[in-house]
Amino acid sequence: MFFLSDVLNKKLNLPKAAEALPGRAKAIPTASRHFVSKRPLKGPYPEGLETALFGLGCFWGAERLFWQVEGVWVTAVGYAGGVTPNPSYQETCTGLTGHAEVVLVVYDPKIVSYAELLKLFWESHDPTQGMRQGNDVGTTYRSAIYTFGDAQYQAAIASRDAYEASLHGANHGKITTEIAAAPEFYFAEEDHQQYLAKNPYGYCNLQGTGVACAIPASVSA
Repeated sequence: MFFLSDVLNKKLNLPKAAEALPGRAKAIPTASRHFVSKRPLKGPYPEGLETALFGLGCFWGAERLFWQVEGVWVTAVGYAGGVTPNPSYQETCTGLTGHAEVVLVVYDPKIVSYAELLKLFWESHDPTQGMRQGNDVGTTYRSAIYTFGDAQYQAAIASRDAYEASLHGANHGKITTEIAAAPEFYFAEEDHQQYLAKNPYGYCNLQGTGVACAIPASVSA
C-alpha cells in the first residue's frame, strides 16, 4: 500500500529537476506529415500563420477537436512544460518528466481567431480538476495554456477570469489551468499523431463542464 501511494504522490506532484528522468539529446522520431491533411507536421508553415499550445487531458481526443476547426492549418501532439528533454510517451506517463500532454495548433488568424480557439479549449474539458482530467490522473493530464507572446498571454488570462466567473455561477470550483509562456515543445511519436483518425474507436476521455464560455469583447477583437 505504501508503494502505491508513493507512486500516486509522484504522479500528482511535479518532479524537481533532480528527480526528473534524464531524457536524451536527440529528438524522438515522429511522422513527417499530418495523417489527415497530409501537411508537413514540423513545417515549414506558410507565412502569416500563428501558433497556439494547449493541454486539456489526453492529447488523442484533444488534437481531434482542433484539426476539425476551419482555419487550423495543422496540429500535432507532444509534450511541454516539464524538465526532461526529448521524452518518450512511456516516460511522460510516469509523471517523472514534468511534461503535460499538449496539442500544437498552427492556424490562420484571418480565418479563426485565438479567442475562438480559447473558447473551444475551455468548453471541451473541466479546467478545475488540478492534476487530472476525469479518470486520467497525474501531472501529465493537467490543464495548460502555453502562450506565444504577450497578446496571447493576456487573452488567456482574460478568458480564464471570465470563464471562472461563469463556472462559479454554475457551482464549479476554481480553475487550476497553468498559463505560462510557451516552453520547448517536443513532438510525440508517430503512433500518437492524429491517433483518433487512425483509430476511430480509440480512447477519448474529453468531457466539458457544460458551461458556455463567453470570451470578453476585448479578447475577441
